[in-house]
Amino acid sequence: MNKNITNAEQVRSAQDLELYKQLLDDSTVQEFNKALTRKEQEGPLGTRRRLLATSVRLSRGMAPSLHKMADYCGERLGLDIPLELYVYSSPQFNAACVKPEDGRLFIMFSSSIIEGFEEQELQFVMGHELGHYIYNHHDIPIGHILRGGSKPVSPRLALDLSSWSRYAEVSADRAGAYCSGALESVARSLFKLASGITGNQVKFNLKEFLSQIEGMKINDSQPGQGAPAEDWFSTHPFSPLRVRALQLFYESELMDAKGFKTADLELGIQGLMSLMEPSYLEGRTDTAEAMRRLLFSSAIAVMDADGQISDEEKIIFEKFFGSNSLDEKLDLEKTKKILDDRIQRANEQASLAQRMQVIRDLCHIARADNHIHENECVLLRSIAKKLGIGEFFVNRTLEELVELD
Repeated sequence: MNKNITNAEQVRSAQDLELYKQLLDDSTVQEFNKALTRKEQEGPLGTRRRLLATSVRLSRGMAPSLHKMADYCGERLGLDIPLELYVYSSPQFNAACVKPEDGRLFIMFSSSIIEGFEEQELQFVMGHELGHYIYNHHDIPIGHILRGGSKPVSPRLALDLSSWSRYAEVSADRAGAYCSGALESVARSLFKLASGITGNQVKFNLKEFLSQIEGMKINDSQPGQGAPAEDWFSTHPFSPLRVRALQLFYESELMDAKGFKTADLELGIQGLMSLMEPSYLEGRTDTAEAMRRLLFSSAIAVMDADGQISDEEKIIFEKFFGSNSLDEKLDLEKTKKILDDRIQRANEQASLAQRMQVIRDLCHIARADNHIHENECVLLRSIAKKLGIGEFFVNRTLEELVELD
């Protein structure tokens, strides 16, 4: 583990922090926070009383090992507030960090998670929950906002809140991993949370668990399709995505002194999270139009980079843009000449995550014939660089290629 990390803030997801700041400035979020503050000023919310009434407080004498884990995680993450641990009866694996009250922070555990998880797995869970407090995630009362007050929130804000929440979970996972240590234990805890299995009948396999991500990716029959609508509003990344995000975290300089740059890590995370974002190919906004135009021009440039457009590339291109979209009347050279203008427009109108969706789809087109010419790779990386996307993301997207000419 890299000893250069001196505080928990260093491992926080950059996208979490950026979206967090944006949401704190949102007028609707501010209105909800003001209402909650007024309610708190009227008197204690009774959080601790409810916990004592519905669960069991675990004192140091009752649960010395759990408190030892909590002390370790708290010291590692720089916790600056007294902590109380609670357990409640439930067959579901669950844990939660409850917003502080009267200068005390609370972590709740279900009985099943305490009995079914090993020490390093529990350290991950505990570090994850403490991470939410350390990163001030309670400042955005997402549950209250999404449930709505006198009127429902806008779809745009709901999407932004859901997207931020997924990155917030990435940050909390990193805090948990920083407390736990080994990737295998961290991944196994996420497997248990997703499957509910702790016995010996099923043997956990990290590689095969991660292979589930492939089933979420675009297939040849539905290119350019975004995530299903129900994914857009999910507040948690899917478990295989969380494990893959953690795998990248462990391979980065944050956890390995010889690992790749943190900036490349964040690009990789955004690429993973884009699997749960809406598609731009069917959107009607100016941003979606700019992204479609960019994909059209860049795809033609990349396909023609080796001097010829293969039949396989033509087929996949027309699956994106429709039949006969690549016909003899299309002026390839003119289309390629306006590429820089379309890159500039995309940079002005689309977020980094949205631009990464275009690069992901562009890689999909480029590898249609199962091999990539070197000229295509060079151009792909050049386009990505102009869009503010490093080679790391392109290389990761293309790493499944069968053959590289």
